[in-house]
Amino acid sequence: MKQVYSEQEAATSLGISVNSLHSILDRHVFNEGAARPEPLELMLSEVLLLAYWAEQENLGLKVVSINKQ
Repeated sequence: MKQVYSEQEAATSLGISVNSLHSILDRHVFNEGAARPEPLELMLSEVLLLAYWAEQENLGLKVVSINKQ
């Protein structure tokens, strides 16, 4: 199993376009003013997290954190 993926490899393995990958990254990772690096290489663990986010978006679900009191 690969440990490092290019943007194209990650998008292909997730079944999404590179533009969709960029959108997910911009919403969840690079959302505090940090620019997305070029070229972007992703670790296997990052691709797994992206798969989760992509699935949530495909289902139209929103992840909500619940505070314990």
